[in-house]
Amino acid sequence: MYYDYFNLKQPPFKITPDTSLFFPGGDRGAILDALIYAIVSGEGIVKLVGEVGSGKTTLCRMLEKELPKNIEIVYLANPSLSPDNILHAIAFELHLKVRPDDSRLKVMNSLQNYLLERHAENKQIVVFVEEAQSMPIATLEEIRLLSNLETAQNKLLQIVIFGQPELDVMIVPRQHHVDQLA
Repeated sequence: MYYDYFNLKQPPFKITPDTSLFFPGGDRGAILDALIYAIVSGEGIVKLVGEVGSGKTTLCRMLEKELPKNIEIVYLANPSLSPDNILHAIAFELHLKVRPDDSRLKVMNSLQNYLLERHAENKQIVVFVEEAQSMPIATLEEIRLLSNLETAQNKLLQIVIFGQPELDVMIVPRQHHVDQLA
């Protein structure tokens, strides 16, 4: 019924985001610009939280489309990965030569060497983590620890975590605990 009225040739509200239909209104454009700025500037970890259907995945797909070509993207859509498997998953996505039975230390070493090589080539790596609220807290901690990979001046890995409001609930108690220790 609204196809004719709006002169549409395809459904505008499909479950799978279509970046060609991205509308920057309602702060979406400003959020996209802020995410691009944070990644390009090497801010380390960025968290984007929103309700179901608020456009997190669309923003993620727009980032894939809009980021400069010197930025390599690792997209993790499986939130149920264990802390032991998350490093292997990132290494797999980067096409590193690690075996499933390689130790955490070996995988971390391969990952760090790869990141240093890319940094020397003036390239950045960013990991997008979707549905982070469904990840075990230990896996989120393992991802956070990856932000410690750095040179004297730069983070070697950018991380963008996308999640629903439950993500804030999961990580707030940990933040308070750290604040209390400081």
